[in-house]
Amino acid sequence: MAKFRPDGWHTVTPRIVVSDPENLITFIKMVFQAEGEFHHGRPAEIMIGDSVVMVSGGDGLRDPMPAFLYVYVEDADSTYERAIAANAISLEVPTDMPYGDRRAMVRDPWGNRWQIATHQRDLSAAEIRLRLANDR
Repeated sequence: MAKFRPDGWHTVTPRIVVSDPENLITFIKMVFQAEGEFHHGRPAEIMIGDSVVMVSGGDGLRDPMPAFLYVYVEDADSTYERAIAANAISLEVPTDMPYGDRRAMVRDPWGNRWQIATHQRDLSAAEIRLRLANDR
């Protein structure tokens, strides 16, 4: 009996629809060191770390729409730099966040927003509240 989802996939799978999927896939592979290939006529299955992101072109049934994705990476700073080198626009430079992540944000040439993060420390809810209060 078939499983309700394929092996290696999570229950929720982001799907990005753009007018130029082949070049978006090149961008994702360069910036996030992702794996996967463009396919004419069907969505590409791009692996970013342990996650699958489907990328496809608008086919008249699906209109292009931007995505907003939070992506954990080993090094937020170097990933951010690769994104800028690949013509992304900086929305936030890499910054240590009060909840323990180092995070940056970019917008790619297709209008997608990517929050790029590296988790640096586990903090309790009380520690996060204190950090947020001190940032005001």
